Amino acid sequence: MGRHSLPDDYATDGSGDGPPPRRRRTVAIATMLVLAVAAGTAVAVQDGLLSFSKSCEDSAVRLSMVASPDIAPAVRAVADKARKDDLRSDGRCLYVRVVARDSYKVADALSSGTRTPDYQIWLPDSDLWLDRAKGSGDGIPITPGDSVASSPVTLATMPSAAKSLGWPKKKYSWAELTAAAMDSDKVRLGAADPARSATGLLALSSIGASSEKQGGDSDTRVAATAKLLAQRMSDDDAQALETLAQGDSGAEQGNPRRNQAILLSEQAAFAHNAGSTDGGRLDLFYPKDGTPLLDYPYTLVNETRMTTSEGRAALRFMALLNEPGAQTILKGHGFRNVDGTAGESVVASAGGRKPQPYATAAAAAPSAEALQQTLGMWTITVQSARLTTVVDASGSMATIVPGRNQSRMEVTKASLIQALNQFTPNDEIGLWEFATTLDGDKDYRRLVPTGRLGDPAKGGTHRERLAAAFSALQPVPGGATGLYDTTLAAYKDAQATYVKGKFNAVVILTDGSNQDNRSLSRSALVAELKRIADPERPVPLLAIAVGPEADREEVNEIAKVTGGGGYQVIDPAEIQAVILQAVMTAGQSNHAAR
Repeated sequence: MGRHSLPDDYATDGSGDGPPPRRRRTVAIATMLVLAVAAGTAVAVQDGLLSFSKSCEDSAVRLSMVASPDIAPAVRAVADKARKDDLRSDGRCLYVRVVARDSYKVADALSSGTRTPDYQIWLPDSDLWLDRAKGSGDGIPITPGDSVASSPVTLATMPSAAKSLGWPKKKYSWAELTAAAMDSDKVRLGAADPARSATGLLALSSIGASSEKQGGDSDTRVAATAKLLAQRMSDDDAQALETLAQGDSGAEQGNPRRNQAILLSEQAAFAHNAGSTDGGRLDLFYPKDGTPLLDYPYTLVNETRMTTSEGRAALRFMALLNEPGAQTILKGHGFRNVDGTAGESVVASAGGRKPQPYATAAAAAPSAEALQQTLGMWTITVQSARLTTVVDASGSMATIVPGRNQSRMEVTKASLIQALNQFTPNDEIGLWEFATTLDGDKDYRRLVPTGRLGDPAKGGTHRERLAAAFSALQPVPGGATGLYDTTLAAYKDAQATYVKGKFNAVVILTDGSNQDNRSLSRSALVAELKRIADPERPVPLLAIAVGPEADREEVNEIAKVTGGGGYQVIDPAEIQAVILQAVMTAGQSNHAAR
């Protein structure tokens, strides 16, 4: 966050709060927070909120915050202390009401923009949720500020499992640790859903990065890990904790529904151990290649709708959370400093012990692109995908991509082949191409039927046949973009061949708008797709507009009625990442709808 003057003369001393080793997306929290003078009308006392002393009642500034459930109790304690101490912002008492709410739910609600939030501040457990909240940019605007705490992601184990893995002396990388846990018949490993848990996603991303360093077929290893984790997956971190064996008794350890290890934050282990006896306490492994941090970014929501008084009070509360008194409260709940450092008492209470490398620098945060790829991989690996890929073969695909000396088609083919490597042998993929009058009066042609990538096909596998078909794609000289008829035909075909239990979708790549004057109109296409879409058998359209001339608004209008969405890439090399993003987004949306 940029430098700001604070209301009254309240300011942090800056000691011990250096920037965490995280991917920073902090921006200045609007000029209005530091330039405007305090103003506004009195706010009446609302039912259910804590009362103020008489001196504060008539002029108190009231704010609402939604916070990740793990940090909400600590922040609520800070807010309550501020109320009791008559903390003021511009001479007015400050009250912050703190409500616990899952970060993924808040992110999805903000991204959709369908409801005006009933809160001004959001404190998620990780800044990765900020990217999801921003989505396509059409949702509720958010303004990230400073982080207020941190907690490393670890592997938590029951005492017997820890002993079998050599805790605390044995050190592992992420890839080695998960492999050792899953290869052992004594350790059942669970995790929270990476689509709903920052802990699960950061851990899975770390496992992937660690596997790449090992060399060999890392994609296959990570996909296999994801498959095994999915069999013991919980919706969130709290539910993951509930799957642990309740002690080291034979009955508990032998229960196939109980886990002996889970991917968990240090703070969650701290809270768990605080209420457990010795047999139920957790021991923590800290991978030697670095532990990613949950970083709790303080975020303003719909800032332009805040009054001057609310904005300045929100800034003051953020500063308060970084003050020594508040940090003491946070540490008492098991959180580390923003920079990832922690005292021995926090680590020991959470289950850490030397020589585990709990004090080493945190791992570099994965990029937004890496997280999207991990989520995409998770979605298609866990559920398995059935995709019909429909590629524009019109003459404009021969256009040279600036700076690459390759045509749009050549770059598109390379990106599709790269994307193919992210899918497992159980995924099903087919290929169509389209251009006007490509096959008689039809604008489309099926090149490879949709089938399992691992199935045999003409001396090889279906994957190899599909890769060869991608490589053979060529622009049709003089061919125009026959988008509408093709979209409807591909959608109906995908519906007719729907496979229950898989993620069924149609992926359309086009570099232009519909140019077939004899086809149905856009409005007719949208109406027909809306009519035949079946919520019980969802087949989202994932439409990717390729190049600067492509019309994202057009493809988005078409796709969204099916539960899918429209995307745009200026450089076709980005297609691979966008396909995974689109699969993840649509897969998660359809999962939530059911």
